[in-house]
Amino acid sequence: MPRLLFALVLLFQSTIAVAQEPKKEAPAAPRVAHIVLGGDMDEGAPADGPFGGGSETLRQKIDRIKAAAKDKTVAALYLRLDELHVGFGKVNELRRAVADFRATGKKAFAYAEEFDTKAYLVALACDTISVPESGGLNMVGLRAEVSYYKDALKLATLDVDVLKMGGYKSAVEPFLRADMSPENREQITSMMNDNFDKELVAALVTGRPNLKLTPATAEALVDEGPFTARKALKLGLVDALQYEDQFEAGFAKALGRNEVKIVTGYGKPKKADSVGGLGALMDLMSPKKKSETKEPKVAVIHVVGAIASGKGGFSLLGGQSVGSDTIVEAIRDAEKNPTVKAIVLRVDSPGGSALASDVIWRALAVCKKPVVASMGDVAASGGYYVCMNARRIFAEPGTVTGSIGVFGMKIVTGKLEERVGVTTHVISRGKNTGVNSATFKWSESERKAMTEVIEEVYDQFTDKAVAGRVAAGQKQMTKAKLLELAGGRVWTGRQAKANGLVDELGTLDDAIAFAKKEAGIDPSKDLELLMLPKGSSFFDKLMDGDLDLPFGRALADLKNVPGGAKAMQLMAPVLNAHKAPVQMLIPFHVEFK
Repeated sequence: MPRLLFALVLLFQSTIAVAQEPKKEAPAAPRVAHIVLGGDMDEGAPADGPFGGGSETLRQKIDRIKAAAKDKTVAALYLRLDELHVGFGKVNELRRAVADFRATGKKAFAYAEEFDTKAYLVALACDTISVPESGGLNMVGLRAEVSYYKDALKLATLDVDVLKMGGYKSAVEPFLRADMSPENREQITSMMNDNFDKELVAALVTGRPNLKLTPATAEALVDEGPFTARKALKLGLVDALQYEDQFEAGFAKALGRNEVKIVTGYGKPKKADSVGGLGALMDLMSPKKKSETKEPKVAVIHVVGAIASGKGGFSLLGGQSVGSDTIVEAIRDAEKNPTVKAIVLRVDSPGGSALASDVIWRALAVCKKPVVASMGDVAASGGYYVCMNARRIFAEPGTVTGSIGVFGMKIVTGKLEERVGVTTHVISRGKNTGVNSATFKWSESERKAMTEVIEEVYDQFTDKAVAGRVAAGQKQMTKAKLLELAGGRVWTGRQAKANGLVDELGTLDDAIAFAKKEAGIDPSKDLELLMLPKGSSFFDKLMDGDLDLPFGRALADLKNVPGGAKAMQLMAPVLNAHKAPVQMLIPFHVEFK
Protein backbone atom coordinates (compact mmCIF):
# COMPACT_ATOMS: atom_id res chain seq x y z
CA MET A 1 0.00 0.00 0.00
CA PRO A 2 2.71 2.54 0.88
CA ARG A 3 4.47 1.69 -2.41
CA LEU A 4 1.24 2.26 -4.36
CA LEU A 5 0.69 5.56 -2.60
CA PHE A 6 4.28 6.68 -3.38
CA ALA A 7 3.84 5.79 -7.04
CA LEU A 8 0.58 7.76 -7.20
CA VAL A 9 2.29 10.78 -5.64
CA LEU A 10 5.12 10.64 -8.24
CA LEU A 11 2.58 10.28 -11.04
CA PHE A 12 0.61 13.26 -9.69
CA GLN A 13 3.75 15.43 -9.47
CA SER A 14 4.82 14.46 -12.99
CA THR A 15 1.37 15.33 -14.31
CA ILE A 16 1.53 18.74 -12.65
CA ALA A 17 5.00 19.36 -14.06
CA VAL A 18 3.88 18.47 -17.58
CA ALA A 19 0.78 20.60 -17.22
CA GLN A 20 2.81 23.58 -15.99
CA GLU A 21 5.56 23.32 -18.64
CA PRO A 22 5.03 26.14 -21.19
CA LYS A 23 4.43 25.18 -24.76
CA LYS A 24 7.47 25.62 -26.97
CA GLU A 25 6.85 28.25 -29.66
CA ALA A 26 7.99 27.55 -33.20
CA PRO A 27 11.23 29.41 -33.96
CA ALA A 28 10.66 32.75 -35.66
CA ALA A 29 11.38 32.90 -39.37
CA PRO A 30 14.81 34.38 -40.12
CA ARG A 31 14.70 37.98 -41.24
CA VAL A 32 16.15 39.46 -44.44
CA ALA A 33 17.26 43.09 -44.11
CA HIS A 34 16.10 45.13 -47.09
CA ILE A 35 18.16 48.29 -47.82
CA VAL A 36 17.94 50.53 -50.88
CA LEU A 37 21.16 52.07 -52.23
CA GLY A 38 20.97 54.79 -54.86
CA GLY A 39 21.36 58.47 -55.62
CA ASP A 40 23.94 60.80 -54.08
CA MET A 41 24.32 59.51 -50.50
CA ASP A 42 25.94 62.68 -49.21
CA GLU A 43 28.40 62.90 -46.34
CA GLY A 44 27.75 64.76 -43.10
CA ALA A 45 25.29 64.80 -40.25
CA PRO A 46 21.69 64.22 -41.35
CA ALA A 47 19.53 67.33 -41.53
CA ASP A 48 15.77 67.79 -41.81
CA GLY A 49 14.29 69.48 -44.83
CA PRO A 50 11.44 71.98 -44.67
CA PHE A 51 8.78 69.29 -45.13
CA GLY A 52 10.23 66.23 -43.43
CA GLY A 53 13.41 64.25 -43.03
CA GLY A 54 16.18 64.71 -45.51
CA SER A 55 17.74 61.98 -47.62
CA GLU A 56 19.91 59.39 -45.89
CA THR A 57 23.63 59.97 -45.70
CA LEU A 58 26.34 57.48 -46.66
CA ARG A 59 27.07 56.89 -42.97
CA GLN A 60 23.44 56.09 -42.21
CA LYS A 61 23.36 53.51 -45.01
CA ILE A 62 26.56 51.86 -43.80
CA ASP A 63 25.39 51.88 -40.18
CA ARG A 64 22.24 50.02 -41.25
CA ILE A 65 24.34 47.34 -42.96
CA LYS A 66 26.54 47.06 -39.86
CA ALA A 67 23.48 46.76 -37.63
CA ALA A 68 22.14 43.94 -39.80
CA ALA A 69 25.47 42.15 -39.50
CA LYS A 70 25.23 42.23 -35.68
CA ASP A 71 21.50 41.42 -35.53
CA LYS A 72 21.12 37.73 -34.66
CA THR A 73 17.60 37.67 -36.10
CA VAL A 74 18.88 38.75 -39.55
CA ALA A 75 20.07 35.93 -41.81
CA ALA A 76 20.70 37.87 -45.03
CA LEU A 77 21.05 41.27 -46.65
CA TYR A 78 18.80 42.31 -49.54
CA LEU A 79 20.30 45.22 -51.47
CA ARG A 80 17.97 46.98 -53.87
CA LEU A 81 20.29 49.03 -56.08
CA ASP A 82 19.40 52.07 -58.14
CA GLU A 83 21.71 54.33 -60.15
CA LEU A 84 24.53 55.56 -57.91
CA HIS A 85 25.65 59.19 -58.28
CA VAL A 86 28.81 58.74 -56.24
CA GLY A 87 32.56 58.49 -56.73
CA PHE A 88 34.84 55.51 -56.26
CA GLY A 89 35.50 56.48 -52.66
CA LYS A 90 31.88 55.92 -51.63
CA VAL A 91 31.69 52.80 -53.82
CA ASN A 92 34.59 51.33 -51.86
CA GLU A 93 32.95 52.22 -48.53
CA LEU A 94 29.80 50.36 -49.58
CA ARG A 95 31.70 47.35 -50.92
CA ARG A 96 33.65 47.13 -47.68
CA ALA A 97 30.44 47.26 -45.61
CA VAL A 98 28.95 44.38 -47.65
CA ALA A 99 32.17 42.36 -47.38
CA ASP A 100 32.18 42.83 -43.59
CA PHE A 101 28.54 41.70 -43.48
CA ARG A 102 29.34 38.53 -45.40
CA ALA A 103 32.36 37.88 -43.17
CA THR A 104 29.86 37.09 -40.38
CA GLY A 105 28.70 34.06 -42.39
CA LYS A 106 25.50 35.70 -43.62
CA LYS A 107 24.47 35.98 -47.25
CA ALA A 108 23.97 39.14 -49.31
CA PHE A 109 21.68 39.32 -52.36
CA ALA A 110 21.72 42.16 -54.92
CA TYR A 111 18.86 43.21 -57.19
CA ALA A 112 18.39 46.04 -59.68
CA GLU A 113 16.14 46.66 -62.62
CA GLU A 114 19.24 47.85 -64.45
CA PHE A 115 22.78 48.17 -63.13
CA ASP A 116 25.06 51.08 -63.92
CA THR A 117 28.79 50.53 -63.47
CA LYS A 118 29.05 51.76 -59.88
CA ALA A 119 25.92 49.96 -58.68
CA TYR A 120 27.31 46.81 -60.27
CA LEU A 121 30.62 47.26 -58.45
CA VAL A 122 28.68 47.22 -55.16
CA ALA A 123 26.66 44.19 -56.32
CA LEU A 124 29.89 42.31 -57.06
CA ALA A 125 30.51 42.24 -53.31
CA CYS A 126 27.30 40.18 -52.82
CA ASP A 127 26.66 36.41 -53.08
CA THR A 128 24.20 36.66 -55.96
CA ILE A 129 23.11 39.28 -58.51
CA SER A 130 19.69 39.31 -60.19
CA VAL A 131 17.94 41.46 -62.81
CA PRO A 132 14.58 41.15 -64.59
CA GLU A 133 14.70 39.76 -68.11
CA SER A 134 13.82 43.22 -69.45
CA GLY A 135 16.65 44.83 -67.49
CA GLY A 136 20.35 44.90 -68.19
CA LEU A 137 23.87 45.86 -67.21
CA ASN A 138 25.14 49.22 -68.45
CA MET A 139 28.84 48.53 -67.84
CA VAL A 140 30.87 50.11 -70.64
CA GLY A 141 34.08 51.18 -68.92
CA LEU A 142 35.01 54.66 -67.71
CA ARG A 143 34.66 58.00 -69.45
CA ALA A 144 35.61 61.56 -68.51
CA GLU A 145 34.05 64.58 -70.19
CA VAL A 146 35.58 68.03 -69.70
CA SER A 147 33.75 71.02 -71.15
CA TYR A 148 35.55 74.11 -72.48
CA TYR A 149 34.02 77.58 -72.65
CA LYS A 150 36.55 79.85 -74.37
CA ASP A 151 34.47 80.19 -77.52
CA ALA A 152 31.21 80.45 -75.59
CA LEU A 153 32.63 83.28 -73.49
CA LYS A 154 33.77 84.99 -76.67
CA LEU A 155 30.25 84.78 -78.09
CA ALA A 156 28.92 86.25 -74.85
CA THR A 157 31.58 89.00 -75.01
CA LEU A 158 32.96 87.96 -71.62
CA ASP A 159 36.65 87.95 -70.73
CA VAL A 160 38.49 85.95 -68.08
CA ASP A 161 41.54 87.14 -66.18
CA VAL A 162 43.57 84.23 -64.77
CA LEU A 163 46.78 83.66 -62.84
CA LYS A 164 47.88 80.22 -61.70
CA MET A 165 50.70 78.37 -60.00
CA GLY A 166 51.23 74.86 -61.35
CA GLY A 167 51.34 73.45 -64.85
CA TYR A 168 48.63 70.92 -63.95
CA LYS A 169 46.31 73.44 -62.28
CA SER A 170 43.61 72.99 -64.87
CA ALA A 171 40.62 74.26 -62.90
CA VAL A 172 40.83 77.44 -64.98
CA GLU A 173 41.79 75.73 -68.24
CA PRO A 174 38.22 75.49 -69.62
CA PHE A 175 37.97 79.29 -69.52
CA LEU A 176 41.22 79.81 -71.42
CA ARG A 177 41.23 77.06 -74.05
CA ALA A 178 38.91 75.38 -76.50
CA ASP A 179 40.73 72.05 -76.14
CA MET A 180 42.49 69.94 -73.50
CA SER A 181 46.10 70.70 -72.60
CA PRO A 182 48.67 67.86 -72.72
CA GLU A 183 49.17 68.17 -68.94
CA ASN A 184 45.47 67.83 -68.18
CA ARG A 185 45.10 64.93 -70.60
CA GLU A 186 48.05 63.20 -68.91
CA GLN A 187 46.66 63.46 -65.37
CA ILE A 188 43.10 62.49 -66.29
CA THR A 189 44.34 59.52 -68.32
CA SER A 190 46.55 58.41 -65.42
CA MET A 191 43.66 58.53 -62.92
CA MET A 192 41.28 56.80 -65.33
CA ASN A 193 43.71 53.97 -66.01
CA ASP A 194 44.28 53.49 -62.28
CA ASN A 195 40.56 53.32 -61.54
CA PHE A 196 39.83 51.12 -64.55
CA ASP A 197 42.53 48.57 -63.70
CA LYS A 198 42.39 48.63 -59.89
CA GLU A 199 38.67 49.26 -59.34
CA LEU A 200 36.56 47.95 -62.23
CA VAL A 201 38.73 45.15 -63.62
CA ALA A 202 39.95 44.01 -60.20
CA ALA A 203 36.37 43.87 -58.86
CA LEU A 204 35.28 41.76 -61.85
CA VAL A 205 38.14 39.29 -61.35
CA THR A 206 37.48 38.83 -57.62
CA GLY A 207 33.69 39.25 -57.71
CA ARG A 208 33.02 36.61 -60.41
CA PRO A 209 35.43 33.81 -59.39
CA ASN A 210 33.54 31.15 -61.34
CA LEU A 211 34.47 32.92 -64.58
CA LYS A 212 38.19 32.58 -63.79
CA LEU A 213 38.88 35.96 -65.36
CA THR A 214 42.29 37.49 -65.85
CA PRO A 215 42.74 41.29 -66.06
CA ALA A 216 42.98 40.94 -69.85
CA THR A 217 39.82 38.83 -70.24
CA ALA A 218 37.95 41.08 -67.81
CA GLU A 219 38.83 44.14 -69.89
CA ALA A 220 37.72 42.33 -73.05
CA LEU A 221 34.43 41.55 -71.32
CA VAL A 222 33.87 45.22 -70.43
CA ASP A 223 34.38 46.12 -74.08
CA GLU A 224 31.33 44.00 -74.98
CA GLY A 225 28.98 46.20 -72.93
CA PRO A 226 26.32 47.36 -72.51
CA PHE A 227 24.62 44.03 -71.85
CA THR A 228 21.04 42.90 -72.10
CA ALA A 229 19.88 40.82 -69.15
CA ARG A 230 20.08 37.59 -71.17
CA LYS A 231 23.57 38.37 -72.43
CA ALA A 232 24.73 39.24 -68.91
CA LEU A 233 23.37 35.91 -67.66
CA LYS A 234 24.99 33.98 -70.50
CA LEU A 235 28.36 35.58 -69.77
CA GLY A 236 28.04 34.92 -66.04
CA LEU A 237 27.89 38.58 -65.06
CA VAL A 238 24.57 38.03 -63.24
CA ASP A 239 23.22 34.90 -61.58
CA ALA A 240 19.51 34.93 -62.41
CA LEU A 241 16.84 36.67 -64.48
CA GLN A 242 14.09 37.40 -61.98
CA TYR A 243 11.44 39.99 -61.36
CA GLU A 244 11.53 41.39 -57.87
CA ASP A 245 8.74 39.17 -56.54
CA GLN A 246 10.54 36.07 -57.88
CA PHE A 247 13.81 37.30 -56.43
CA GLU A 248 12.24 37.75 -52.99
CA ALA A 249 10.45 34.39 -53.18
CA GLY A 250 13.80 32.65 -53.60
CA PHE A 251 15.27 33.81 -50.26
CA ALA A 252 13.84 30.93 -48.23
CA LYS A 253 15.34 28.29 -50.51
CA ALA A 254 18.69 30.10 -50.65
CA LEU A 255 18.80 30.14 -46.85
CA GLY A 256 17.55 26.56 -46.43
CA ARG A 257 14.37 27.60 -44.58
CA ASN A 258 10.67 27.09 -45.17
CA GLU A 259 9.97 30.80 -44.87
CA VAL A 260 11.70 34.11 -44.23
CA LYS A 261 10.52 37.57 -43.25
CA ILE A 262 11.65 40.50 -45.40
CA VAL A 263 12.09 43.63 -43.29
CA THR A 264 11.52 46.45 -45.77
CA GLY A 265 13.64 49.51 -45.03
CA TYR A 266 15.56 47.70 -42.30
CA GLY A 267 16.99 50.14 -39.74
CA LYS A 268 15.85 53.22 -41.64
CA PRO A 269 15.29 56.23 -39.37
CA LYS A 270 11.60 56.85 -38.94
CA LYS A 271 10.21 60.20 -39.96
CA ALA A 272 7.86 61.92 -37.58
CA ASP A 273 4.21 61.86 -38.67
CA SER A 274 3.06 65.13 -40.15
CA VAL A 275 0.07 66.35 -38.15
CA GLY A 276 -0.27 69.66 -39.98
CA GLY A 277 -1.35 72.98 -38.53
CA LEU A 278 0.28 74.45 -35.45
CA GLY A 279 1.97 71.17 -34.46
CA ALA A 280 3.79 70.92 -37.77
CA LEU A 281 4.87 74.56 -37.51
CA MET A 282 6.24 74.00 -34.00
CA ASP A 283 8.17 70.93 -35.19
CA LEU A 284 9.63 73.00 -38.02
CA MET A 285 10.70 75.80 -35.67
CA SER A 286 12.02 73.57 -32.90
CA PRO A 287 12.73 69.99 -34.02
CA LYS A 288 13.55 67.35 -31.43
CA LYS A 289 17.30 66.98 -30.99
CA LYS A 290 19.05 63.83 -29.89
CA SER A 291 20.52 64.22 -26.43
CA GLU A 292 24.25 63.71 -26.07
CA THR A 293 25.49 61.06 -23.65
CA LYS A 294 28.42 61.34 -21.25
CA GLU A 295 30.10 58.25 -22.74
CA PRO A 296 33.52 58.56 -24.44
CA LYS A 297 33.21 59.31 -28.12
CA VAL A 298 35.01 60.19 -31.34
CA ALA A 299 33.97 63.39 -33.12
CA VAL A 300 33.63 63.09 -36.90
CA ILE A 301 33.81 66.56 -38.47
CA HIS A 302 32.54 66.65 -42.04
CA VAL A 303 34.06 69.08 -44.55
CA VAL A 304 31.66 68.64 -47.46
CA GLY A 305 31.42 70.88 -50.52
CA ALA A 306 33.42 73.83 -51.80
CA ILE A 307 35.31 75.60 -49.00
CA ALA A 308 34.32 79.22 -48.43
CA SER A 309 34.72 81.86 -45.76
CA GLY A 310 31.87 82.35 -43.31
CA LYS A 311 29.14 79.82 -42.62
CA GLY A 312 28.74 78.29 -46.09
CA GLY A 313 25.43 76.89 -47.27
CA PHE A 314 23.69 76.54 -50.64
CA SER A 315 23.43 78.76 -53.68
CA LEU A 316 20.86 78.48 -56.42
CA LEU A 317 23.27 77.10 -59.00
CA GLY A 318 26.58 76.92 -57.17
CA GLY A 319 25.82 73.80 -55.11
CA GLN A 320 26.85 73.23 -51.51
CA SER A 321 29.66 75.08 -49.77
CA VAL A 322 31.17 74.54 -46.33
CA GLY A 323 32.13 77.60 -44.32
CA SER A 324 35.39 78.00 -42.41
CA ASP A 325 33.50 79.57 -39.47
CA THR A 326 31.30 76.50 -39.23
CA ILE A 327 34.19 74.03 -39.31
CA VAL A 328 36.36 76.00 -36.88
CA GLU A 329 33.43 76.15 -34.46
CA ALA A 330 32.97 72.38 -34.78
CA ILE A 331 36.68 71.77 -34.10
CA ARG A 332 36.59 73.97 -31.00
CA ASP A 333 33.38 72.35 -29.75
CA ALA A 334 34.96 68.90 -30.10
CA GLU A 335 38.12 70.07 -28.35
CA LYS A 336 36.18 71.54 -25.41
CA ASN A 337 33.88 68.52 -25.07
CA PRO A 338 35.36 66.32 -22.29
CA THR A 339 33.69 63.18 -23.69
CA VAL A 340 35.39 63.56 -27.10
CA LYS A 341 38.69 61.68 -27.04
CA ALA A 342 39.75 62.12 -30.67
CA ILE A 343 38.69 63.88 -33.88
CA VAL A 344 38.33 62.47 -37.39
CA LEU A 345 38.14 65.04 -40.18
CA ARG A 346 36.05 63.53 -42.97
CA VAL A 347 36.67 65.47 -46.18
CA ASP A 348 34.65 65.33 -49.38
CA SER A 349 35.63 68.63 -50.99
CA PRO A 350 37.24 69.87 -54.23
CA GLY A 351 38.71 72.83 -52.35
CA GLY A 352 37.81 76.49 -52.63
CA SER A 353 38.94 79.69 -50.95
CA ALA A 354 42.65 79.69 -50.05
CA LEU A 355 41.99 81.88 -47.01
CA ALA A 356 39.15 79.70 -45.68
CA SER A 357 41.23 76.54 -46.16
CA ASP A 358 44.11 78.07 -44.20
CA VAL A 359 41.82 79.15 -41.34
CA ILE A 360 40.62 75.55 -40.95
CA TRP A 361 44.24 74.32 -41.16
CA ARG A 362 45.19 76.63 -38.28
CA ALA A 363 42.31 75.48 -36.06
CA LEU A 364 43.55 71.91 -36.43
CA ALA A 365 47.18 72.95 -35.86
CA VAL A 366 46.37 74.27 -32.38
CA CYS A 367 43.89 71.52 -31.48
CA LYS A 368 45.23 69.50 -28.53
CA LYS A 369 43.30 66.31 -29.25
CA PRO A 370 44.40 63.63 -31.75
CA VAL A 371 43.25 64.48 -35.29
CA VAL A 372 43.04 61.92 -38.10
CA ALA A 373 41.89 62.74 -41.65
CA SER A 374 39.65 60.54 -43.80
CA MET A 375 39.15 61.36 -47.48
CA GLY A 376 35.93 60.49 -49.30
CA ASP A 377 35.29 60.77 -53.04
CA VAL A 378 37.28 64.00 -53.37
CA ALA A 379 39.80 65.75 -51.10
CA ALA A 380 41.82 67.89 -53.46
CA SER A 381 43.55 71.28 -53.41
CA GLY A 382 41.89 73.12 -50.48
CA GLY A 383 40.37 69.76 -49.54
CA TYR A 384 43.91 68.36 -49.22
CA TYR A 385 45.12 71.53 -47.47
CA VAL A 386 42.75 71.09 -44.51
CA CYS A 387 44.01 67.53 -43.98
CA MET A 388 47.69 68.46 -43.71
CA ASN A 389 47.80 68.78 -39.91
CA ALA A 390 46.36 65.31 -39.27
CA ARG A 391 48.50 62.68 -37.55
CA ARG A 392 47.50 60.28 -40.33
CA ILE A 393 45.70 60.78 -43.61
CA PHE A 394 43.47 57.92 -44.80
CA ALA A 395 42.22 57.90 -48.39
CA GLU A 396 40.02 55.53 -50.33
CA PRO A 397 41.87 53.84 -53.22
CA GLY A 398 39.69 55.75 -55.68
CA THR A 399 39.71 59.11 -53.87
CA VAL A 400 40.60 62.09 -56.08
CA THR A 401 43.23 64.05 -54.17
CA GLY A 402 46.35 66.17 -54.51
CA SER A 403 45.91 69.21 -56.78
CA ILE A 404 48.42 71.19 -54.72
CA GLY A 405 48.24 74.46 -56.60
CA VAL A 406 46.69 77.92 -56.54
CA PHE A 407 44.97 80.19 -59.05
CA GLY A 408 43.37 83.59 -59.21
CA MET A 409 40.49 84.32 -61.55
CA LYS A 410 37.79 86.81 -62.28
CA ILE A 411 35.11 87.03 -64.97
CA VAL A 412 35.27 90.38 -66.75
CA THR A 413 31.95 91.75 -67.99
CA GLY A 414 33.11 95.06 -69.48
CA LYS A 415 32.61 94.13 -73.15
CA LEU A 416 29.19 92.66 -72.43
CA GLU A 417 28.19 95.85 -70.62
CA GLU A 418 29.26 97.94 -73.60
CA ARG A 419 27.34 95.64 -75.92
CA VAL A 420 24.08 96.23 -74.07
CA GLY A 421 24.66 99.97 -73.66
CA VAL A 422 26.06 100.13 -70.13
CA THR A 423 28.92 102.54 -69.48
CA THR A 424 31.01 102.56 -66.31
CA HIS A 425 32.93 105.62 -65.07
CA VAL A 426 35.62 105.22 -62.42
CA ILE A 427 36.93 107.57 -59.75
CA SER A 428 39.71 106.02 -57.69
CA ARG A 429 42.64 106.83 -55.46
CA GLY A 430 45.19 104.04 -55.45
CA LYS A 431 47.15 102.23 -58.10
CA ASN A 432 45.48 98.81 -57.76
CA THR A 433 41.87 99.60 -56.84
CA GLY A 434 40.53 97.57 -59.77
CA VAL A 435 41.79 94.22 -58.50
CA ASN A 436 38.28 93.00 -57.67
CA SER A 437 36.43 94.90 -60.39
CA ALA A 438 34.28 92.68 -62.60
CA THR A 439 34.08 95.35 -65.28
CA PHE A 440 37.76 95.79 -66.08
CA LYS A 441 40.66 93.39 -66.62
CA TRP A 442 43.70 93.62 -64.37
CA SER A 443 46.09 96.41 -65.22
CA GLU A 444 49.80 95.61 -65.48
CA SER A 445 50.31 96.84 -61.92
CA GLU A 446 47.32 94.87 -60.61
CA ARG A 447 48.45 91.72 -62.38
CA LYS A 448 51.90 92.06 -60.81
CA ALA A 449 50.39 92.51 -57.34
CA MET A 450 48.07 89.51 -57.78
CA THR A 451 50.96 87.39 -59.07
CA GLU A 452 52.89 88.09 -55.87
CA VAL A 453 49.85 87.03 -53.83
CA ILE A 454 49.43 83.79 -55.79
CA GLU A 455 53.13 82.94 -55.50
CA GLU A 456 53.15 83.51 -51.74
CA VAL A 457 50.02 81.44 -51.17
CA TYR A 458 51.50 78.60 -53.25
CA ASP A 459 54.74 78.78 -51.26
CA GLN A 460 52.79 78.56 -48.00
CA PHE A 461 50.76 75.64 -49.35
CA THR A 462 53.82 73.60 -50.32
CA ASP A 463 55.79 74.45 -47.14
CA LYS A 464 52.90 73.38 -44.93
CA ALA A 465 52.37 70.24 -47.00
CA VAL A 466 55.99 69.20 -46.46
CA ALA A 467 55.82 69.93 -42.71
CA GLY A 468 52.60 67.93 -42.39
CA ARG A 469 54.00 64.94 -44.26
CA VAL A 470 57.18 64.87 -42.20
CA ALA A 471 55.22 65.18 -38.92
CA ALA A 472 53.01 62.25 -40.00
CA GLY A 473 56.07 60.04 -40.48
CA GLN A 474 56.85 60.62 -44.17
CA LYS A 475 60.45 61.56 -43.33
CA GLN A 476 61.58 61.24 -46.95
CA MET A 477 59.36 64.13 -48.05
CA THR A 478 61.35 67.20 -49.03
CA LYS A 479 60.34 70.49 -50.63
CA ALA A 480 61.94 69.37 -53.90
CA LYS A 481 60.01 66.09 -53.92
CA LEU A 482 56.78 67.80 -52.93
CA LEU A 483 57.09 70.26 -55.80
CA GLU A 484 57.42 67.32 -58.21
CA LEU A 485 54.08 66.01 -56.91
CA ALA A 486 52.42 69.44 -56.75
CA GLY A 487 51.92 71.90 -59.59
CA GLY A 488 48.18 71.28 -59.34
CA ARG A 489 48.45 67.61 -60.36
CA VAL A 490 45.60 65.33 -59.27
CA TRP A 491 46.13 61.75 -58.04
CA THR A 492 43.98 58.81 -57.04
CA GLY A 493 44.20 57.69 -53.42
CA ARG A 494 46.26 54.69 -54.49
CA GLN A 495 48.74 56.89 -56.34
CA ALA A 496 48.86 59.37 -53.44
CA LYS A 497 49.70 56.54 -51.03
CA ALA A 498 52.52 55.39 -53.30
CA ASN A 499 54.04 58.88 -53.55
CA GLY A 500 53.64 59.78 -49.87
CA LEU A 501 50.85 62.38 -50.07
CA VAL A 502 48.63 60.17 -47.87
CA ASP A 503 49.54 57.57 -45.25
CA GLU A 504 46.96 54.80 -45.47
CA LEU A 505 44.31 53.37 -47.77
CA GLY A 506 41.13 52.75 -45.83
CA THR A 507 37.56 53.66 -45.00
CA LEU A 508 36.15 56.11 -42.49
CA ASP A 509 35.90 53.23 -40.01
CA ASP A 510 39.62 52.55 -40.45
CA ALA A 511 40.37 56.20 -39.66
CA ILE A 512 38.11 56.06 -36.60
CA ALA A 513 39.88 52.93 -35.36
CA PHE A 514 43.25 54.68 -35.71
CA ALA A 515 41.93 57.75 -33.89
CA LYS A 516 40.85 55.54 -30.98
CA LYS A 517 44.34 54.05 -30.83
CA GLU A 518 45.89 57.53 -30.81
CA ALA A 519 43.62 58.39 -27.86
CA GLY A 520 44.73 55.28 -25.96
CA ILE A 521 41.48 53.39 -26.57
CA ASP A 522 41.18 49.82 -27.85
CA PRO A 523 40.45 50.24 -31.61
CA SER A 524 37.97 47.32 -31.52
CA LYS A 525 35.87 48.95 -28.78
CA ASP A 526 32.57 50.41 -29.96
CA LEU A 527 32.40 54.14 -29.24
CA GLU A 528 29.67 56.65 -29.85
CA LEU A 529 30.30 58.98 -32.81
CA LEU A 530 29.55 62.68 -32.51
CA MET A 531 28.76 63.96 -36.01
CA LEU A 532 29.69 67.61 -36.57
CA PRO A 533 28.69 70.14 -37.72
CA LYS A 534 25.26 69.13 -36.44
CA GLY A 535 22.49 69.03 -39.01
CA SER A 536 20.43 72.21 -38.84
CA SER A 537 16.68 72.44 -39.16
CA PHE A 538 15.09 74.38 -41.99
CA PHE A 539 14.08 77.12 -39.55
CA ASP A 540 17.60 77.44 -38.11
CA LYS A 541 19.08 77.91 -41.59
CA LEU A 542 16.40 80.42 -42.53
CA MET A 543 17.10 82.46 -39.39
CA ASP A 544 20.84 82.32 -40.10
CA GLY A 545 20.19 84.12 -43.36
CA ASP A 546 20.61 81.17 -45.74
CA LEU A 547 17.93 82.59 -48.00
CA ASP A 548 18.83 80.27 -50.87
CA LEU A 549 17.61 77.26 -48.89
CA PRO A 550 14.03 77.23 -50.27
CA PHE A 551 15.61 76.20 -53.58
CA GLY A 552 17.15 73.11 -51.93
CA ARG A 553 14.49 70.70 -53.14
CA ALA A 554 14.61 72.17 -56.64
CA LEU A 555 18.38 71.66 -56.63
CA ALA A 556 18.00 68.04 -55.54
CA ASP A 557 15.50 67.48 -58.34
CA LEU A 558 17.71 69.31 -60.87
CA LYS A 559 20.65 67.01 -60.04
CA ASN A 560 18.56 64.02 -61.12
CA VAL A 561 17.69 65.54 -64.51
CA PRO A 562 20.12 64.46 -67.26
CA GLY A 563 22.68 67.23 -67.50
CA GLY A 564 21.33 69.05 -64.45
CA ALA A 565 24.25 68.32 -62.16
CA LYS A 566 26.64 69.32 -64.93
CA ALA A 567 24.86 72.65 -65.41
CA MET A 568 25.20 73.36 -61.67
CA GLN A 569 28.91 72.58 -61.75
CA LEU A 570 29.52 74.68 -64.84
CA MET A 571 27.95 77.72 -63.24
CA ALA A 572 29.59 77.44 -59.81
CA PRO A 573 33.00 78.98 -60.65
CA VAL A 574 31.38 81.79 -62.61
CA LEU A 575 29.09 82.71 -59.74
CA ASN A 576 31.73 82.48 -57.02
CA ALA A 577 34.83 83.97 -58.69
CA HIS A 578 34.08 87.47 -57.39
CA LYS A 579 33.83 86.31 -53.76
CA ALA A 580 37.38 84.98 -53.35
CA PRO A 581 39.76 85.73 -56.22
CA VAL A 582 42.48 83.39 -54.86
CA GLN A 583 41.30 79.78 -55.06
CA MET A 584 42.55 76.25 -54.39
CA LEU A 585 40.29 74.10 -56.54
CA ILE A 586 40.49 70.74 -58.29
CA PRO A 587 40.02 70.70 -62.09
CA PHE A 588 36.24 70.79 -61.86
CA HIS A 589 33.65 68.67 -63.60
CA VAL A 590 35.84 65.66 -64.23
CA GLU A 591 33.60 62.68 -63.52
CA PHE A 592 34.42 59.08 -64.39
CA LYS A 593 31.18 57.44 -65.45
